[in-house]
Amino acid sequence: MRKIDGRAIAAELTGEVTVRVTGLVAAGTVPALAVAVPTDDEATAWYVRSIERAAAKVGITCRVDMLDSPNAAAVIKRLDELSCDPAVHGVICQTPLPAGLSLADVGMHIAPEKDIDGANPVSLGRLAVGLPAYPPATAAAVLEILCHERVPLVGAQAVVVGRSAVVGKPTALLLLAEDATVTICHSRTTDLAATCAQADVLVAAAGRPGLIGSSHIRVGAVVIDVGTNQVEDGRLVGDVDTQGIEHAAAVTPVPGGVGPVTTMMLMRHTVEAAIAGQSG
Repeated sequence: MRKIDGRAIAAELTGEVTVRVTGLVAAGTVPALAVAVPTDDEATAWYVRSIERAAAKVGITCRVDMLDSPNAAAVIKRLDELSCDPAVHGVICQTPLPAGLSLADVGMHIAPEKDIDGANPVSLGRLAVGLPAYPPATAAAVLEILCHERVPLVGAQAVVVGRSAVVGKPTALLLLAEDATVTICHSRTTDLAATCAQADVLVAAAGRPGLIGSSHIRVGAVVIDVGTNQVEDGRLVGDVDTQGIEHAAAVTPVPGGVGPVTTMMLMRHTVEAAIAGQSG
């Protein structure tokens, strides 16, 4: 079994995005990403710092807005302001959110043309009918990894475990767009192992540590582990129990797999939004 190096893929993306940013800056546009942060959660703070570092590497301006009064009205007001700001090309909002505010509520206040993490329900709807849209960065990262590894998708059996609007559903839509035959599994799926074992490509995105084991994985399958779960001893682990899955062809590790690629997909989407803004 081969471990897919997400950090190496992210490094390649860093080079690609840097070149595109250089071209934009030469033409008079500095791509800018705004991150609204309505929480003092430490895990969120760590992730925001990783976004800032990635942006600095490629030359994107990253503006972090720490909301002093993180109530629902303040978050919505700030997202509306950022969506209208011509100097901002991409907008994302971090979680956890204040009481009374859902991800869908937040998403509806991010303009689709700046919705670089696919939070607006309009973005998911456009994705579903094959129209241009920015998919959630994690879903985009899954496809980027599969394409980078030259995993055949046309006609392949793909199983996605997890049905969230953030990862599971958009990943399934992206796989369908590549002509894979897609099954979505969830907490009420009967005999999960039997369904997963049919997959040429298995995407684990349920957020449950160790959910996927040896019996879930077909010989020669490619396994993309999206899970990032902190266990009692502080370690980060995925949804896949990697013990005894030597019969898989390849798997993304946690950490070091999907995560670094996800961050760089946010940068790529920001650049694409800036380019679209130039032509608009």
